[in-house]
Amino acid sequence: MTGKAKPKKHTAKELAAKADAATTNRGGGKAGLLDRTGLEKGGHAKFECPHCKVTAPDVKTMQIHHDARHPKIPFEESKVVNLHAVLAPAESSKPKPGIRGSLKK
Repeated sequence: MTGKAKPKKHTAKELAAKADAATTNRGGGKAGLLDRTGLEKGGHAKFECPHCKVTAPDVKTMQIHHDARHPKIPFEESKVVNLHAVLAPAESSKPKPGIRGSLKK
């Protein structure tokens, strides 16, 4: 029994999950936009589909996307746009985080 309708306290697991969600880069917002476009932090969306502008981290994933979404058009690796080459930023001394992780800790 819970004890006469008293509200339960937050568990350590809930508090840790809340802190993790607040400090982990999930790829959204302004920081995520820079990460997705490959400008400031290196980005993980390296290749862009020339037909529908969907991004992918590597050529193999782009080929899987192309076979699934554009089956009537033959896949040509030379037509895939490399966003890091197109949107190459000037050299910066900032660290490049992985997909998960935070610089705020």
